[in-house]
Amino acid sequence: MKMKPVDHIKIKKSMTVNELVRQMDSAGVLGAGRLGKAANICESMIKDKDCKVFLGLAGPLVPGGMRNIIIDLIESSWIDVIVTTGATLTHDLGEALGYRHYQGKADADDAELHRKGFDRVYESYMPNKIYEGMEDFISENFDDLKGKKSIRELLWEIGRLTPHQSILKACFENKIPIFCPAISDSGIGLMIWGQLAKGKQVETGAFDDLKEIIEIAWTAKKCGVIYFGGGVPKNYIQQAMQLAPKSAQYGVQVTMDRPEPGGSSGAELKEGISWGKLNPKASFVDLICDATIALPIIYAALKERIKF
Repeated sequence: MKMKPVDHIKIKKSMTVNELVRQMDSAGVLGAGRLGKAANICESMIKDKDCKVFLGLAGPLVPGGMRNIIIDLIESSWIDVIVTTGATLTHDLGEALGYRHYQGKADADDAELHRKGFDRVYESYMPNKIYEGMEDFISENFDDLKGKKSIRELLWEIGRLTPHQSILKACFENKIPIFCPAISDSGIGLMIWGQLAKGKQVETGAFDDLKEIIEIAWTAKKCGVIYFGGGVPKNYIQQAMQLAPKSAQYGVQVTMDRPEPGGSSGAELKEGISWGKLNPKASFVDLICDATIALPIIYAALKERIKF
């Protein structure tokens, strides 16, 4: 049996991120090898002009400092569809309204943080006043939001109205469909519900986005999926792949979750073959890694390889 040897990584002075990732790929095994493979597969699907790239985002990416990278990904036109959590969009909108996240400690006195008005996301702190600013923003702009028929239309409108650059504004400006099927499970959802509790009405349908995302997958010549985290965003994309006539031909998953409990977030991509979500001949990799480590490294490597 012919086998490739494991090439040992050699660090050179002033080497670029891409050069390092190339060496990780050449090592070919374990986390380094999988990260190198993940960058290669992302490059292939982005360069494939027939491929629609679906990006699923979950977890504390904005509190973890990934916001500008996500905006850059959108503005590069490398991504065709985004599905994310309400929490991600809440943190993003908060920053766009002028609030910040702060470096803290995981072993903090949480009761003291509560008294001082800070919410903790492991070792990232968010001021609770963010909700006051968001409530004012939603209240002031509710008339522009209430007539939107789908959640995607609602999110684009929030992006249009947002005063500073944000994930949502970048999606609106670049006409990238962004879906958030669990928007009610978030600060934004709470603020919209607060307006409904005052007797106001919205026309937004919770199921209308399904038709749009399935149609994108259905009409695509090829599909590729990239998941940072799992949860609802991953499953929402996966079910679109399941219903499309052609299952995904590229796949990259970055997660810290385990497959043994049977949850979607830890399920290996190859499990999707049994559902018709992933093509048996697809190019794919599962990378067990913190997204705040993998995302900057993969993006930095791709930025060297692919010109905007």
